[in-house]
Amino acid sequence: MERMIGTISRGVRAPIIREGDDIVEIVVNSVLDAAKSENFELNDRDVVAVTEAVVARAQGNYATVDHIACDVKAKFGNETVGVIFPILSRNRFAMCLKGIARGAKKIVLMLSYPSDEVGNHLVDLDLLDEKGINPWVDVLSEEQYRELFGYRKHTFTGVDYIEYYKELIQNEDCEVEIILANDCRAILQYAKNVLCCDIHSRIRTKRLLKAAGADIVYSLDNILTSSVEGGGYNENYGLLGSNKATEDSVKLFPRNCDPIVEGIQNRILELTGKHVEAMIYGDGAFKDPIGKIWELADPVVSPAYTAGLEGQPNEIKLKYLADNDFADLKGEELKNAISDYIRNKDNDLVGQMVSQGTTPRRLTDLIGSLCDLTSGSGDKGTPIVLVQGYFDNYTK
Repeated sequence: MERMIGTISRGVRAPIIREGDDIVEIVVNSVLDAAKSENFELNDRDVVAVTEAVVARAQGNYATVDHIACDVKAKFGNETVGVIFPILSRNRFAMCLKGIARGAKKIVLMLSYPSDEVGNHLVDLDLLDEKGINPWVDVLSEEQYRELFGYRKHTFTGVDYIEYYKELIQNEDCEVEIILANDCRAILQYAKNVLCCDIHSRIRTKRLLKAAGADIVYSLDNILTSSVEGGGYNENYGLLGSNKATEDSVKLFPRNCDPIVEGIQNRILELTGKHVEAMIYGDGAFKDPIGKIWELADPVVSPAYTAGLEGQPNEIKLKYLADNDFADLKGEELKNAISDYIRNKDNDLVGQMVSQGTTPRRLTDLIGSLCDLTSGSGDKGTPIVLVQGYFDNYTK
């Protein structure tokens, strides 16, 4: 009987990982133990993925609020800093802001509105229309915002982020002023030294600020790019991708990850003879249609992956073939015709009508999103994900 199952995504349980653990051995052993326990076999081109959180934990890549403060002070000189476009997140930004405030004399905090970069809303877009506010042009003070919209709490977290961030800064004996705007250059009326906290638009933001006459401009990926007093760092992403660890520290995005994915691939080949692909994944790249939150708060979905995961899918749309090229066929004859088409398809289908409607995204973003949804962010205890059959098609 022909195989009836396509892609399978399995969450794999693992021990609680601590600093200094051999992450390669733990991942490999966990996958092989799972295969034995659940009676399945590994295949060539299976994907073994591990979440960035446990990789960074094994590396001990942590930094304290004092480490952040020290680097901020070194870069901005304990002066007024315009801190612009942070996301609204206790997990992602609170400890970073605490460190920034500890290293600054005054912060002018500029929030984007009606939502932050990843879709956390301060106010409904419809309310802006009702009040006659143009978010692309209008700059609001904290007082103006309160007069217009009052005290509003985040739908999911129940937090008034304006109040929360303000108190957090003040608790560090740092003066604070809050404004709301969407043109990054608006901050220059309040501060000439700017720390850009946006994630995916940071390069453009810095370019616009420098062209508009800012004196000092850094972004979060410029903070903690090297170790401060023995603390953790990330030479590529700095504070981007960090998460709250304790009330006084953050876990940074993992670094030097290529040897890890290559080590997983090589070790499984050595033990099983199977050539798998391996990747490290963080946030998936998808959007919640109800809450409007775009998940990707990490700088990339995957900071490291083996060579076989480079590129995009090269797939055809089966329903297009069935409705057009082979509209007069059915049953086994239709199946055989489509199978032959797939076997002989071009190596690059970009721009061809037959691929219209397939997902034009990178493999690592697609598979990383699948892994993130599989492992979740709570108590599932499956920081490793095994994806099988992803590179199969209708002919297999």
